[in-house]
Amino acid sequence: MRGLAVIEERADSLARFMEGYSRLARLPAPRRRPIDLPRFAATVAALEKRVPVVVAGGPDLELQADPDQLQQLLINLLANAAEASLESEGAVELAWRRDVDEVVVTIADRGPGLANAANLFVPFFTTKPKGSGIGLVLCRQIAEAHGGSLRLVNREQGPGCLAELRLPVVDAA
Repeated sequence: MRGLAVIEERADSLARFMEGYSRLARLPAPRRRPIDLPRFAATVAALEKRVPVVVAGGPDLELQADPDQLQQLLINLLANAAEASLESEGAVELAWRRDVDEVVVTIADRGPGLANAANLFVPFFTTKPKGSGIGLVLCRQIAEAHGGSLRLVNREQGPGCLAELRLPVVDAA
């Protein structure tokens, strides 16, 4: 019986690997549309049910982005933050601000923080027992496809991690 359990575990692991590889290999170019950031952020935040997500918000902004890709990026970051915050029973905060010609979206958790940030964006590297190691890689790929960037750092004030997504703002002409 133990042999079958090992085979099943390896098959599940291989399936997760193949699914992750497939998703990374075929990320389409963004199909940009106007996105009302406050409304969009509130909708995505409401999807996370494990911990409270406080939408601290920011200025009214409209982004030109692929809503499906941006939603996947924010869902992944919020899920990671929620998982980290489960340990401390803390909330997650989602906020944004304008910084010259870009918007900076931040997601802060109250978890244990990052023990080692060196491998965060290495494909298929994971510290989670059932993780695929593609979530953050996919997030960064989406950010970069939109002309932006993604970084994760330990919070300076208090415990936890801060995810910082920077995306260009295209002003209406």
